[in-house]
Amino acid sequence: MNAPDAEVLYDKLREGVGALLAPGTRLAGIVSGGAWLAERLHADLGRTGACGAISSAMHRDDFARRGLASASQTTLPFEVDGADIVLIDDVLYTGRTIRAVLNELFDYGRPQRVRLAVLADRGGRQLPVAADFAAARLDLPPAHSLDLARDAGGRLSLCIGETPSC
Repeated sequence: MNAPDAEVLYDKLREGVGALLAPGTRLAGIVSGGAWLAERLHADLGRTGACGAISSAMHRDDFARRGLASASQTTLPFEVDGADIVLIDDVLYTGRTIRAVLNELFDYGRPQRVRLAVLADRGGRQLPVAADFAAARLDLPPAHSLDLARDAGGRLSLCIGETPSC
């Protein structure tokens, strides 16, 4: 199976996220692929202020196995209490990362509303989580991974494989 063109999906994501935004809406990307997307969306959509990056590491149910990566720290340069936040992620799969990110987000305050936009929804949910916007919906076997990569110039690509980081 060939992976969809990530740049084409990014254009769809930009349109979908643009439709979700109000003047005070804040963007926050999930480390790492979601944060890459949020940074680019923030610039392309002409947003003011800074976007955030949220790590799922401290609230994951597999923390003991995965540990804490040094580059995966939460940075929220805006007030979370009462905020309208659009979370951005690259791939929605089981819903476990989103659960962990919501727990992390609520450690910083109580937002008014949180919505989710993803580049690709690959199904396979283990928790009741749904994206408000998905640029693509793919049906992949559980043994396959869908990984987002970014080159030195910022160009995005997706890879489908039987192992992570294909």
